[in-house]
Amino acid sequence: MAAQVLQLEQLYSERDERVLFAGLSLSIGAGEIVQLAGPNGSGKTTLLRILAGLSTRYEGDIRWAGSNLAGQRGAFRQQSVYLGHGSGIKSQLTAVENLRWSCALRGQRVDDQKIASALDKVGLRGFAEQPCYSLSAGQQRRVSLARLFCSDASFWLLDEPFTAIDQRGVAEIERWICEFADGGGAVLLTTHHPLDLPRPLRRVELAGG
Repeated sequence: MAAQVLQLEQLYSERDERVLFAGLSLSIGAGEIVQLAGPNGSGKTTLLRILAGLSTRYEGDIRWAGSNLAGQRGAFRQQSVYLGHGSGIKSQLTAVENLRWSCALRGQRVDDQKIASALDKVGLRGFAEQPCYSLSAGQQRRVSLARLFCSDASFWLLDEPFTAIDQRGVAEIERWICEFADGGGAVLLTTHHPLDLPRPLRRVELAGG
């Protein structure tokens, strides 16, 4: 059995006096892909934001590598990558500048060679020095996706990663997710896209309330 890297115990969260989830318990192991499913407003994005440290509006226990997440925030930030529903890039900066900024924000050493390799992997060779406002929505999303390959993170938090991506790009992202999990990484994602993965996927249904 794979080692459990993330454990949620009896999580509770509400928004605007409406319960999003209550009594939520979940364990995610190394090499596992878990999809959060459920209707809009059921708390999928809220849960990812809680795990990424962008929201503290919850009760319950979250443990990372066996220790309380609250005391492991620095380590978790370096060992995880969070991609929100939006691209999360600064339009006035170039693709390279955005990735440098992202690395620095995570407390990670800026490695221009790794950044160049990441941009090449997501199909943006030749666009590295262009300001992001001049890129298409799909290309901007790819700049965001390049963050996955600029780090040695072991955990991916992905909120609708296929947004603005064409059919060929969707297949690429699915392959990257599988390759990452095959290498021992853990993935927690939300998507309304019907996934077609050549390996097991666990679905966790959030009904809302």
